[in-house]
Amino acid sequence: MSTSTVSGQEYLRTEAPYKDLGAGAQLLFAAKAKKGCTFEDIGKAIGRDEVWVASVFYGQAIPTENDIKGIADYLDISVEGLSAELKRSGFIHRGDLGPMPPKDPVIYRLYEGIMVYGYPIKSVIHEKFGDGIMSLIDCKVHVDRKPDPKGDRVLLTFEYVKWPSSFGKSRLTSLSYSSGKFLPYATW
Repeated sequence: MSTSTVSGQEYLRTEAPYKDLGAGAQLLFAAKAKKGCTFEDIGKAIGRDEVWVASVFYGQAIPTENDIKGIADYLDISVEGLSAELKRSGFIHRGDLGPMPPKDPVIYRLYEGIMVYGYPIKSVIHEKFGDGIMSLIDCKVHVDRKPDPKGDRVLLTFEYVKWPSSFGKSRLTSLSYSSGKFLPYATW
């Protein structure tokens, strides 16, 4: 991976997961750290969801030229420089979680939730929607905090497009995570 610069300073992050990201992602993370902002801040500035913005940083989503301009303007970096770095280093790393099972505790708990609840959730989806698939096309992901006397919960909402054999659209489910447990919630 090549070294890049932010405000004349060279940088290269070598720890996981950054070491496998391209120079464009490195540039984004360095500029975000320098500005001291959150993904939510960037998302609000460009009219996008915070999880989608984070996905761009990790090479999981492809920004439009307008997105690149908005992100670059907000982070006070060159639009042309960011666009060139993203195009040169590539974008997509979809599905690459690294070693399996995941070693990161949060990612492992997400993985564990699917391993434990995958078939039960699938069965309930089929009961409610019939046979078909969920599509990540137009998927929306939200992360919220839910106060709870036993400890605040992380509320993850994944809105998938459900494609039955007729390809009609429907919205799907949420999972709440707390103390190593996933609790299903429905959002309709």
